[in-house]
Amino acid sequence: MIRLTLDELKQAYADANPKSLAAYHKACERIPGGVSGNVRFVAPFPLYMKKGEGAWLTDLDGHRYVDYVLSFGPLIHGHGNSEVWQAAESYVKEHGTWLYGASNELELEFAETLHSYLPSLEMMRFTNSGTEANLLAIRLARAYTGRRKVAKFEGHYHGGLNAMLISTGPKLQQAGAADAPLSVPESAGIADDELQDTIVLPFNDLDAVKRILEARAEEIAAVILEPLQGGTIPATEVFIHGLRTLTEKLGIVLVMDEVKTGFCISMHGAQGYYGVTPDLTTLGKIIGGGMPIGVLGGKKELLQMIAPGGSFLPGIGEKKTEKVENLFHSGTYNAHPLILAMGLASLRLLDKKYDDLVANTERLKTGIRKAYEAHGIRVLTPGVGALFNVYVTDKKEIKNYRDTKACDMALRKRMDYALLFEGVYNKPGKRYNISTAHTKDVIDFTLDAFERAFQKL
Repeated sequence: MIRLTLDELKQAYADANPKSLAAYHKACERIPGGVSGNVRFVAPFPLYMKKGEGAWLTDLDGHRYVDYVLSFGPLIHGHGNSEVWQAAESYVKEHGTWLYGASNELELEFAETLHSYLPSLEMMRFTNSGTEANLLAIRLARAYTGRRKVAKFEGHYHGGLNAMLISTGPKLQQAGAADAPLSVPESAGIADDELQDTIVLPFNDLDAVKRILEARAEEIAAVILEPLQGGTIPATEVFIHGLRTLTEKLGIVLVMDEVKTGFCISMHGAQGYYGVTPDLTTLGKIIGGGMPIGVLGGKKELLQMIAPGGSFLPGIGEKKTEKVENLFHSGTYNAHPLILAMGLASLRLLDKKYDDLVANTERLKTGIRKAYEAHGIRVLTPGVGALFNVYVTDKKEIKNYRDTKACDMALRKRMDYALLFEGVYNKPGKRYNISTAHTKDVIDFTLDAFERAFQKL
């Protein structure tokens, strides 16, 4: 039996992908690190893809893989879904353009559709990404409360803005006590005042969160969280309901970042799954049908602050806002009509296929656990709906970032590299994203690949 180390697997990976290696070397001449997003890099170099179809990807070297990255989540129907594509094609044929730079009727239709699934979105604004939606949420919370600081949770990711690139994956020796985490920058270029304005909280520890928030409530504009850390590690019922009660009591805006979880862990998001109503919600990824989009929605009294100061209710000389200009928000591509058409088609199709999607995801999770167990290895597969992760651990459950650091990620990464040779594509150590294109036969192929991969390990 072959017993390959991680370094040997990486060397075999390099030997098997000469065209991707050549493309990477050329890209490095013009693109820093050869990638247009740091998370796309995989050591020793990323694969360069050439074609996608359904649940499958083909790279430059002609290797075909089941795709479990799915562009980190947006492709809930896989690659090249015909219904989503037809929606885009039909829109252009009917309207003669794909961008107005002006208001269009699809904005209201899309907003009404989102509200029907997520009633907490009483009003909403469109952005171009989840990151932009979170940036706007923080600006709005600060304007509404008159406070400056924002609290986030250790290990939670809310996009590339400076205020949120803090303690997303800190080294434990720098992170402080588990019940009083320190603010650790995740990037160069974060100013000291930005670091000081972000308070870090421990996930799923309500007593510690209560102590920190009560001590600093007068400073804190908002608490922002992923209701499932990384889209996969769930908040406990006691924790998330307790957090909602606590933030209401302290007058702190609760922002639920559902960029990953919205329409993925349920058609009503994490807030529907838990029965919790946040003040603000951010969305992205799935709702665009594979195109760039973001949404900030929430309570009318907050969102109304964004309305232009000179606007009036139709037919009535009553201003929508009291101030001339309360809070600025704009963007050239906001509410892009082509993206809205594709997003609507994607959401309607997902509603029809959601139960099958969850059933296939559960089948894959169960199969992966059994595959590891057959080789004497215990794993957990936390996640809800169409997202999950795989942790090699003897723990009974994974509750937060620090629990993940105690897992055997080296074995998990070895498995991910070995799976590449068996036609299964995922970023080493990262979550599994499932689409409606991942049908029973695709799941069967994947589970067979796991057994073949174990023979290499």
